[in-house]
Amino acid sequence: MTFFFYLAAAIAIAATLLVITGRNPVHALLNLVVSLLAVAGMFFMLGAPFAGALEIIVYAGAIMVLFVFVVMMLNLGTATTDQERRWLTPKTWFAPAVLAGLLLAGLLDVLLGGPLHAAGLAEIDARQVGVHLFGPYLLAVELGSMLLLAALVAAYHLGRHD
Repeated sequence: MTFFFYLAAAIAIAATLLVITGRNPVHALLNLVVSLLAVAGMFFMLGAPFAGALEIIVYAGAIMVLFVFVVMMLNLGTATTDQERRWLTPKTWFAPAVLAGLLLAGLLDVLLGGPLHAAGLAEIDARQVGVHLFGPYLLAVELGSMLLLAALVAAYHLGRHD
């Protein structure tokens, strides 16, 4: 399981670097999904299934849908649609698909209790996550939500037509 943990960490770092260095917003969103799934896999491997499930549901699900809507709001017309069709070739999906496949293999090994499954890890329940998030880390959680809101408002104002 240690191997798959470090593999997930390397995938998260590689996908995040692709998000930062990429010039195409659609490719960046795909790589960001892979990065968030890698972090969720690390939570699962650390014995925090609730935090991993929240990572998938909230970040890889809801927040990514929000980002897709922002990208759609910034759409500039038919020329942009044609450009997106040219960008979304099978070559575009190859790197995120390979990274996501490696994550799936590691996650299935952990969940199915394969030879790399670590026995004896303590699981963290929902109450413990809530106590930590809304206890000493309340300010960090609130600052993160305000940062996301500010980014959404800024993207709207940058992309609106006068």
